[in-house]
Amino acid sequence: MDRWENRLANRDSNRIVRPFDWGLNWLSIPDPGDSNAISAIRQYSLRAVKDSAAFFDYRTPTDFRLASGHLTFTSPLETPYPENNTVHAEFFPTPRAAARALVVLPQWNADERSHLGLCRLLNRFGIAALRMSLAYHDRRRPPETQRADYHVSSNVGRTIHAGRQSVIDTRACLDWLESQGYSRLGILGTSLGSCIAFIACVHDPRLRVAILNHVSTWFSDVVWTGLSTRHVRQGFGDLIGQDELRDLWAPISPASYFDRLDRWDLKTLLIWARYDTTFLPEFSRQVLAAFERRGVRHRTLALACGHYTTGQMPFKYIDGFAMAGFAAKNL
Repeated sequence: MDRWENRLANRDSNRIVRPFDWGLNWLSIPDPGDSNAISAIRQYSLRAVKDSAAFFDYRTPTDFRLASGHLTFTSPLETPYPENNTVHAEFFPTPRAAARALVVLPQWNADERSHLGLCRLLNRFGIAALRMSLAYHDRRRPPETQRADYHVSSNVGRTIHAGRQSVIDTRACLDWLESQGYSRLGILGTSLGSCIAFIACVHDPRLRVAILNHVSTWFSDVVWTGLSTRHVRQGFGDLIGQDELRDLWAPISPASYFDRLDRWDLKTLLIWARYDTTFLPEFSRQVLAAFERRGVRHRTLALACGHYTTGQMPFKYIDGFAMAGFAAKNL
């Protein structure tokens, strides 16, 4: 399984080790100098987690446009990249009388075709699907990039900003679905999409169902230890440590919000892979333990594969039908 995972992971030859940057401008933090930058971002992140309702607050877009099943709108959180400021989503409707819809968030570096088959499968189960492109992905990717590097990189501030933007854009998608008459709303996120989905669930009470496909705790731990993020880890060099980065990226980490699981009333499916070398199983088990320790009702599915191999036969069918079946039963 490890050989298979490594072979799939190494298919991409366009990974770039980007230079380290504190990214203070992305957080509107005045430059305190390199020696004080880590303290400034740590304080920013502490405030963001403490008042996360404000951090992930937004104004509903006014320019939703649906054309031939393709939804676009302006992201409520602006960036210097025009391409990224337009959110793109593919809509797979069902009769509105069914009132059931899922926002679907694919994995890091997903292209525009990723998860479309899953959306069609959800339709067969009577559920509408709105598949959103995360920040800096596919049509939202700036022309100087070949991958979604700006969502996860060794630029500390930009990575926080990108995670925040994807959560806010997801909530805007819920606004649009609600305006279309869908009242029973859920979310399905895979890998990076699972992280974004978890944080959206914490902050949006309209969600009834959470399907989290690959789960982990701290955003930084995945980047530091994962097979798919080795080049990102390289970009940090010796300028910052794993523990320090955990504090800095706290606002975009599911573990920062585990203390709010006591108020979690979503019907939840947690999926993890026993041989995952990207979301290490030890981190996934910590998520399961957090739910169990707080007595939160949930279902789990352990796949006998790794991260990349989840997208291969037969695991993609096991995974897909489990998610669609759970949504059909609980939404």
